[in-house]
Amino acid sequence: MSKQPIHRIRIGTVSVAIFENKTDEGQTFYNTQFDRSYRNGDEWKHTRSFGKDDLLVVGKLADQAHSWITEQLQSTTEQRDTA
Repeated sequence: MSKQPIHRIRIGTVSVAIFENKTDEGQTFYNTQFDRSYRNGDEWKHTRSFGKDDLLVVGKLADQAHSWITEQLQSTTEQRDTA
């Protein structure tokens, strides 16, 4: 069974999924996966291929994902420092 993302951000048909992982020492880190949805007849499909018009959206999503991950890491650090 594959691990589910803990957060997803979408702009139009392009999205980024954020996955939380832990090292053997218990330290948290995050990975991302970008995806574009499209219709093939009545069926929705997904690809990791992006055209010219998708690239600015991918950049915006990368920025938003970076901000979200940074907030999570800062929150974790603040919680650890107050404990």
